[in-house]
Amino acid sequence: MKRQMMTAVAVCALAFAAGCASTSEPAAAAPGVEQTASTTPAPAVSGMRADYPITAEGATAFIADAETKWAEVSEYVARIQWARATNITFDTMWLESKANAEATELQVQLANQAAKFNDVQVDPVVRRKLNLLRLSLVLPAPNRPGAADELAQITTRLDSTYSTGKFDFKGKPITLDEASLILADSRDPAETKALYEGWRTISPVMRDDYARMVEIANEGSRELGFADTGALWRSGYDMPADDFAAETDRLWAQVKPFYENLHCYVRARLNARYGDAVQPDRGPIRADLLGNMWSQQWGNIYDVVAPPSGGASSYDLTELLKAADYDATKMVRTGEGFYVSLGLDPLPQTFWERSQITRPRDREVVCHASAWDLDNADDIRIKMCTNVNGDDFYTVHHELGHNYYQRAYKNQPMLFRNGANDGFHEAIGDFVGLSALTPTYLNQIGLLKTTPGAEEDIPFLLKMALDKIAFLPFGLMVDRWRWDVFSGETAPAAYNTAWTADMLQYQGLVPPGPRPANAFDPGAKYHVPGNTPYTRYFLAAIYQFQFQRAACKQAGWTGPLHRCSVYGNKEVGARFNAMLQMGQSQPWQEAMKAFTGDDGNDASAIADYFAPLNVWLQEQNRGHQCGWSAA
Repeated sequence: MKRQMMTAVAVCALAFAAGCASTSEPAAAAPGVEQTASTTPAPAVSGMRADYPITAEGATAFIADAETKWAEVSEYVARIQWARATNITFDTMWLESKANAEATELQVQLANQAAKFNDVQVDPVVRRKLNLLRLSLVLPAPNRPGAADELAQITTRLDSTYSTGKFDFKGKPITLDEASLILADSRDPAETKALYEGWRTISPVMRDDYARMVEIANEGSRELGFADTGALWRSGYDMPADDFAAETDRLWAQVKPFYENLHCYVRARLNARYGDAVQPDRGPIRADLLGNMWSQQWGNIYDVVAPPSGGASSYDLTELLKAADYDATKMVRTGEGFYVSLGLDPLPQTFWERSQITRPRDREVVCHASAWDLDNADDIRIKMCTNVNGDDFYTVHHELGHNYYQRAYKNQPMLFRNGANDGFHEAIGDFVGLSALTPTYLNQIGLLKTTPGAEEDIPFLLKMALDKIAFLPFGLMVDRWRWDVFSGETAPAAYNTAWTADMLQYQGLVPPGPRPANAFDPGAKYHVPGNTPYTRYFLAAIYQFQFQRAACKQAGWTGPLHRCSVYGNKEVGARFNAMLQMGQSQPWQEAMKAFTGDDGNDASAIADYFAPLNVWLQEQNRGHQCGWSAA
C-alpha cells in the first residue's frame, strides 16, 4: 500500500471542540508551576459572574458556569472551523480567526480564574476540572488587549499557508498530495531529492510568524504559572512535567534497539539498490529515499527492502479494494462495520449527510484527515479526501476511532468529554487499525478468499514495521524540537539546524543535500504550523499494541499476536466501550487499567508483536555495522 501521510488528528484551536484532545494533570501542580493565581484581573465573561468567592463553594459555582459557557462557545467555534477547513476563502479564514480569538480570550479568562482556586480545598472532581481548565490551551494568549487576536491571525495564516501550499515540479505547480504520490513510487534519487526539497520551499515564509507565535504563547503560559509552553504541554499527563519527559525517554529506550535493527537492514537494502554514491552502507540514511515526505513511515519502499527471497505477498490491499468495487463511501461503511461488530451503535445519519468524505472539485479544502465532534453530542463527522487504497482503508478505521470515542463520552460532564489523554484519542483507531490490516480481518469481511500461511509472516511484519516502528523516533522528535524552541534553547536562527540535528539523533536520517540558509523544514510538517502537539502520536504508537495484546488475550486468541483480529467480538467491545465512556473523568492510568489491566505504559507489547521479525532482522544484519553517529 502507498502511505501518503501519517494518520491524522482533528486539528482546531480549541482543546474541547472539533475532536481536539485536551490535557489533564493531578490535583497537585507540576514542578515549576506556581501555586498562586495570576495577578492580572480578567474581564467578566458574558453569561458568567464577574467574580467568584475563593472558597470551595465558589469553585463549584465557577466550574458549573464555565462548563455551560464552554459548551456554547465550543460548538460555535467548531462550526466556523469546519466551514473554513472545508472551504478555504478569505472570508472563512477571517471568520475563523475572529472566532478563534474570541475563544482563546475566553479560555485565558477561564484558566486564570481556575488558577485562583489552587490553594482551596475542593471536591476531587472539581479539582480535576479546575486543572483541566488551566491546561486547556495549546497556545495560551496573554491576558492583554489584542494578544489573542494577533495569535489567532498568526495561527490561521500558518495553517492556511500549509494547506494551500504548492511548488513547481517539472514545469507545473503540484500539491502535497500529488508530490506524496510521486515520491511514494519514485526510485530515481534525483527525482526524490527534487520532491523532498520542493515541498520544503512552501515553509520558509512561515518562520517569522512561527517565532512570533512562540513569543506570544510563552507569555500566556507564564501568566498561567508555567515556565514556557512546552512545560504546559508536558503537564497534561496526570504526572509532573519532568516525570512525563522521563517516561517518554524510558519508552523510547524500550523500542530503540528494534528501530536500530530495522534501520540497519533498510540501509543495507538501499545501498544494494543505489550504491555507495547515493546511500552508503554505514551511517545515516538519506531521508528522501524512504518513500514518505517526512521519512516518518517507510512502507512505500517495501519493493526495495523486501526480503531477497520469499518477500512477496500473495495479495495487495489496494488491488483487493479495487477488484471489489470499493468507493470512498464503501471504505467508510466498512470501517463503521468494524465498530458495529464489537457491539457499538452505527454512526448517525447526520454523519453521512455532513462529512467530507472525498475532495470537492470546486474549492480549496484542508485534506489532512481528521475526525470532528461539532456539538459535543451527536454531530460527529470525518473530513477526508479519501482515495481507494490500502492507506486510506487504514486511515478510515483510525479516524472513526475518534468519532466513536467522542460519542462514547458524550454523557460525561463537559470538561471530561475528551480522551483519557491525547495519546488515547490517537491509539483507539490505531488499535482497531491493527486488526483492520490483518489478513484475518480481510478474510472475515470477504476481501481475501483464503488467509496466507506462516510463510508470509515476515513480509507482513516487515511491512508493518516499516510504518509502525519507523515512525517511533519521528513521533518523539517533533515535540522534542518544539520543547527546545519554547524553552528558548533553540533560537529562531537555529530552528532548521536543530531540526536537522534531531533527525540525525533520533531517526538516523539526513536531508538529501545542504539546506538553504532560510530553510524552515519543521513548517513542512502539518502539525508544526497547525500547532498540534505530537507526542500523542508517539504514545499512541505504544498504546495501540498494549490494547491489541490485552484485547486478543480477552478474546482467547492463542495464535501469533500479529494475526489477531477482534472483529465481531462483542465481549471485547463491551470492555473497550467501558473505557471509552470514561472520557477524561479519571487519570489515564485508570482508563488503561480498565481495558488492559496494566497500571501504566508498557512498550513490551511491541516486542511481543514483532518478535519473529526482530530475530530475522538480527540474522540479516550480520556483517553490517549498525547504528549511526549523531555527532
